[in-house]
Amino acid sequence: MHSVFSRRTGRVAAVLALSLTTALAAAACGAKEEAPTTPAGVAADKAVSLSDFGGMDGLIAAAKKEGQLNVITLPPDWANYGEIIDTFSKKYGIKVNSDNPDGSSSDEITAVKTLKGQDRAPDVLDLGVAFAISGAQEGLFAPYKVAAWDKIPASQKDAEGRWFNDYGGYVSIGCDAKRIAVCPQTFADLKKPEYKGKVALNGNPTKSGSAIAAVYAASLANGGSFDNIQPGIDFFAALHKSGNFIPVESTPATVEKGETPISLDWDYLNAGYAKQFAAKGLDWKVAIPADGKYANFYSQAINLDAPHPAAARLWEEFLYSAEGQNLWLKGFARPVLLPGMITDGSAQADLVAALPKVDGEPSFPTPAQNDKAKADLVANWAKALAG
Repeated sequence: MHSVFSRRTGRVAAVLALSLTTALAAAACGAKEEAPTTPAGVAADKAVSLSDFGGMDGLIAAAKKEGQLNVITLPPDWANYGEIIDTFSKKYGIKVNSDNPDGSSSDEITAVKTLKGQDRAPDVLDLGVAFAISGAQEGLFAPYKVAAWDKIPASQKDAEGRWFNDYGGYVSIGCDAKRIAVCPQTFADLKKPEYKGKVALNGNPTKSGSAIAAVYAASLANGGSFDNIQPGIDFFAALHKSGNFIPVESTPATVEKGETPISLDWDYLNAGYAKQFAAKGLDWKVAIPADGKYANFYSQAINLDAPHPAAARLWEEFLYSAEGQNLWLKGFARPVLLPGMITDGSAQADLVAALPKVDGEPSFPTPAQNDKAKADLVANWAKALAG
């Protein structure tokens, strides 16, 4: 249930440039230290499982010795990452350095490459599936299999452990019910004239995971398939021509200002915003369109050249523990281990009950289908909206 491209949006270019420049400047101050050897005699950056550290106690000790963890593109209000970071830091006494929280998956890959060998390089990554796959193909990620590895479905992980899906959700329609008399429930509804100048995406689909997912969902609603995203591109081109779709990247700030009263985004983000906006007097409604149900995950990966390799692996073990999975669930995201957790009773029932309701079981595009969708969007999105 999850994305193929980026973090929240394509982001503002100037902000990204400034953030990357700052990171590069800071990186020049220090190179990555040599990875320590574990009690089992394995270098921490070569460890492929918990056993290489002699168990959890050995991993915790090695990570505490490093004392820091570098994360990137994790907005605090995205899938409850603010609480996740705070909990990890307090639990293990490890300082978490969070860089470029509003960045994209492509920014993460850039940081891995440009900061290679520097102590400011990201240790861990949270990527759209397409970027996880391409990054692994480029040899950027370290293979590692968390203790819960066997519980992750085979279709949701790289067989070598270079990436593994973490959490996801469904494309949804968020709507400000105080500004919109009747909120849309389907993609077909979005074509109605009363929504002129009101429909937005959470980013540019050539860069943003939530945006490409929305185009995929629109394709499914209009005769397309995982093999053919073009009907979704055509749908938004027509919506743009009618004036309904506006090229403004939706954010909580644009919603509060009334600039993007209808926003297509992941259900866990829209559900989180509903809770956030209620305190500010907004009535944010969330609907998962029945005519275009599309779900996907994001993926975790460890930088092959992580400056804090033990802390990176401890972070992954934490995320795939029941505690970490429930923290994602608290942010309305659907963790990859959720089905099994519901069965064994380790999922918090109240959090499961709070998830947006969806009928049926999700299906997901293959890596090859994701790659093709990405290529088609890059080739056709801009010219379709310009036409």
